Amino acid sequence: MNSDARWIVGVDLGGTNIVTGLLPVEGGEVLGLRKLPTESSRGAKFVVDRMIGMIETSITEVLEQNDGTREQIAGIGIGAPGPLHRESGTVIETPNLGWRNFPLRDLVAERVGLPATLDNDANCATYGEWWLGAGRDVDTLVGLTLGTGIGGGIVLNGKIFHGASDSAAEIGHMTIDANGRRCKCGNYGCLEAYASGPAIALRAVEGLEAGSPSILGELVGGEFGRITAATVYEAAVQGDAYANECMKETAKLLGAGVASIVNILNPEMIVIAGGVTSAGERLFEPLRWEVRRRAFRSASEHCRIVSAELPGTAGVVGAAAVFKLEHMGSV
Repeated sequence: MNSDARWIVGVDLGGTNIVTGLLPVEGGEVLGLRKLPTESSRGAKFVVDRMIGMIETSITEVLEQNDGTREQIAGIGIGAPGPLHRESGTVIETPNLGWRNFPLRDLVAERVGLPATLDNDANCATYGEWWLGAGRDVDTLVGLTLGTGIGGGIVLNGKIFHGASDSAAEIGHMTIDANGRRCKCGNYGCLEAYASGPAIALRAVEGLEAGSPSILGELVGGEFGRITAATVYEAAVQGDAYANECMKETAKLLGAGVASIVNILNPEMIVIAGGVTSAGERLFEPLRWEVRRRAFRSASEHCRIVSAELPGTAGVVGAAAVFKLEHMGSV
């Protein structure tokens, strides 16, 4: 056993899944990785109980494998959907979980008996990519997470930019069409209402119902309600013209939002994560083209738009990094 070894627990709480794991304080491979569905419909107590169980299982596995003791666990970093109040460790409101003013950080800390931090899940995913992923050694980094919603994060000079009230980088809720689709947040025309996973599926279904020829219906046995963004990508890979058009339209919509970010922040890199990125260059090539078309040339030429390098673990890595920064002074 290395008695000097220490680990930080990282927790990525999402609307669909909970992921937990441990990282050495100096960075490295995620150990004791666990992933289970969130099942938020079963209530906040169920979700917290499940999270606690996963944390304890991850800790036990790592300590047993390394002949370690609990004193070697420094603490817990938690990433959760927002808006949040970081100072009090409270989830102010999260539509995907149905929570309001929920003291998540302290509940977890008390149950596990370890200090904890709380930050936005997309902030954590972006910070994870900055620390150990695609954004290593980059000073100005913006992250987008494309999933059930669209989250965002901004890292400036090695620290997450939170804004005046912990609400910075809600990129999914920038307006790209003032008279557009209604978003879950209550606004109209948000980027999330067009380019999140469910939104991609919805746009595809609308075209099918309007008569666009496609193999999408065949892939789901005629049950349009089963179409997901992954189904659209699968059809595009099989050469379906309509699915390809859906992917190009998604890239164009994302490009409008990303170009605005490029013009406002002039970042060195934009990292995009989430299931939609499995489309690869079918997404990234038209996305980069749209950004070049819309953004100032001086800004777009100095910004790399890349896929995340830590699929499935960026949130865990970043949550651990947030804990390290807040409790140990640096990452």
